[in-house]
Amino acid sequence: MKLIECVPNFSEGRDLNVIKQITNEIESVPGSMLLDVDPGPDTNRTVVTFIGTPESVLESAFKAIKKASELIDMTKHKGEHPRMGATDVCPFIPVNGVTLEECVEVSKKLGKRVADELNIPVYLYEYSATENKRKSLANIREGEYEGFKEKIKKPEWKPDFGKAIFNEKSGATVMGVRDFLIAYNVNLNTRDARLATTVANAIREKGSPKKDANGKLVKNEKNETLYIPGRLKECRAIGWYIENYKIAQISINLTNWKVTPPHIAYEAAAEEAAKIGLLATGSELVGLIPKDALVQAGEYFLRKQGKSAGVPEKELIHIAVKSLGLDHLYPFENDKKVIEYAYKKNLGKNLLADMRIKDFCDELSTDSPAPGGGSVAALGGAIAASLVAMVANLTYKKKNYEKYTDEVADIASKGQRVKDAFLSLIDEDTDAFNNYMAAFKMPKKTESEIELRNELLDKATKDAIEVPLKTMSEVLEILDIMDRISVIGNVNSMSDAGVAAINAVACSEGAYMNVLINLKNLSDEKYKNEKMKIAEEMLEKTKNISEKVKKQVYSVIR
Repeated sequence: MKLIECVPNFSEGRDLNVIKQITNEIESVPGSMLLDVDPGPDTNRTVVTFIGTPESVLESAFKAIKKASELIDMTKHKGEHPRMGATDVCPFIPVNGVTLEECVEVSKKLGKRVADELNIPVYLYEYSATENKRKSLANIREGEYEGFKEKIKKPEWKPDFGKAIFNEKSGATVMGVRDFLIAYNVNLNTRDARLATTVANAIREKGSPKKDANGKLVKNEKNETLYIPGRLKECRAIGWYIENYKIAQISINLTNWKVTPPHIAYEAAAEEAAKIGLLATGSELVGLIPKDALVQAGEYFLRKQGKSAGVPEKELIHIAVKSLGLDHLYPFENDKKVIEYAYKKNLGKNLLADMRIKDFCDELSTDSPAPGGGSVAALGGAIAASLVAMVANLTYKKKNYEKYTDEVADIASKGQRVKDAFLSLIDEDTDAFNNYMAAFKMPKKTESEIELRNELLDKATKDAIEVPLKTMSEVLEILDIMDRISVIGNVNSMSDAGVAAINAVACSEGAYMNVLINLKNLSDEKYKNEKMKIAEEMLEKTKNISEKVKKQVYSVIR
């Protein structure tokens, strides 16, 4: 599932009624989930956090910005925090299944719409910036609301969207794409905040203040303190004492967790703490965390234990929570702390992939056309990927197979990842069909109704083609490792590799049939020919490699 986080900052932190009206707009859009509302009376500013699909996030952000422009008058605004508009800044952060580029496109679409429909000048920053000097929010916001009346007239500060005319009531808005920030605290077996600060200085990117032989701070010609860089990039940290817990913590902000993930920060903090006689006793997550960050941590700790990391996602997260001590201070609840799980729970939707086998088959056997063959094809792919991971795990570190340890560990991990992708496709296929039927049932009495219906039908049909094509492409993801495990895998499990090959073909050919039946409903010959060629090539490759695997399996088991 594609998920984007959005964290708009509104220039109102005192009137809770105004704030509630803005957040109501966010929650009114299906597919958007409000995660947090943090009003600041002193700063007179509220930071709102929500997530959703790209489409829902774009719509929620627009409605919130529109409502803020109606309710907030910047000519009367006073607050401690720098600001330049009613909606001061609106960043987008990729969470799951989306690229930075896709998020940048969302920020640009929103920017154009806000400028065109609300007459609010928009500037792009961070990854969305159109020039280097605009990457920094501070650079764009310099002069703040009061200075923008003149600043906007300068050619170098022409808005990215909208006219270079000052909007007195709403000011200007900055939007763009930034990395996900994880707020993360490491617990220490001390009450001494100074010791925690020593550890924080050692790990943070900024590092420790430089001192001379006499212990005095070393400064440059501008009288600025010099620093010795710390161990971790994209890491900010301080030490503090928490009265509620009666312990000191290292408070960490990981500004790009893909550069420095939580498990690396925890290990570094533990090592630096040990140097001064302290122990890291666990950690605490502030806010939510992307699932992949915990999955990577689980894989990391399993490998350190000399075990295969090719285990189910829930086991990886369990290992991560226990290894990082995330449940040290209070229970760690996955559906409240892991973004993807929290979103799924908030939707309140019963997923097909979560059903018991009997219930799924019962649902499948009714007169409802969905779920149908497309979902079953994806299920077959999940079974094939699971079997590949199983054979790899049954080969891992077994006698006579030691030389393949690293390779089969990678195969097991990839099998698990592809299995999860197939499980998601079970529901995606049914959703695509339901969306098509919803478009099909739209009214068609007037010319405008017919035009809208045809437009949505065309989109829904193409979506119903893209999902089985994605299913076929996921089969290709496991073919190479399926081929390899049939050669190096544990001979006692070779029949399982053979069953995986059979299910892979069934999955691909079943998805291929779904592509064909939906292509019939399109008139776009160029699109049809292109997708047909792609599908045929994928099916042919699947059949060839699966047949090769079956021959290899039979050569072993006969």
